[in-house]
Amino acid sequence: MIYSSEVENMCIVSRNANHGPAPIPEEGKWVKAKEIKDISGLTHGVGGCAPHQGACKLTLNIKNGIIQEALIETIGCSGMTHSAAMASEILPGKTILEALNTDLVCDAINVAMRELFLQIVYGRSQTAFSEGGLPIGASLEDLGKGMRSQIGTMFGTQEKGPRYLEIAEGYITRMALNEKDEVIGYEFLNLGKFTESLKKGDDYSKAIEKAMGTYGQFKNALKYIDPRKE
Repeated sequence: MIYSSEVENMCIVSRNANHGPAPIPEEGKWVKAKEIKDISGLTHGVGGCAPHQGACKLTLNIKNGIIQEALIETIGCSGMTHSAAMASEILPGKTILEALNTDLVCDAINVAMRELFLQIVYGRSQTAFSEGGLPIGASLEDLGKGMRSQIGTMFGTQEKGPRYLEIAEGYITRMALNEKDEVIGYEFLNLGKFTESLKKGDDYSKAIEKAMGTYGQFKNALKYIDPRKE
């Protein structure tokens, strides 16, 4: 340690007002975090890339400073999906400080990691007051039974109105309109259920039937349209 001559010539004055860091809530405990290993919790964060072309939702489950679980969900950029695949290998096993300073391939994933770091080290985790936190694998609950991201894709123009393309229930196959051409419901195909049925050996027609559903006053509509073609 090198000191300047000005500091070298100073006399010593006692410091008595140092009480350490303020405690933060972590998994049902109040912790005075001094080192990375003092940090635990599960939390979510969102990041976007520099050209604002796509976004990433990142979920991390951290125990004693080490990332035990990572869920990476991306939207809006094809290359970002491949970056997420690499990040799923890169993140688990790293400390949150290592992860913060690791190239996670995609700018949006890096930004999401930065946002999570800020949340977790300030005690703003989703499990701040949950005793013992959550088990590894808890992030998969965000995906539901079909293990698919919750995606909403809608399109609309002033001239032609709205088009529902995909919603939490699944892929929109038809929109239901009334006599005023107002949307009163829709038909959807749950792609998760459809794929599971095929894997179980159901034929194509039966799998489609099991995975189809409707919402709203679909059966009372005056007409139906394919939102991608009409």
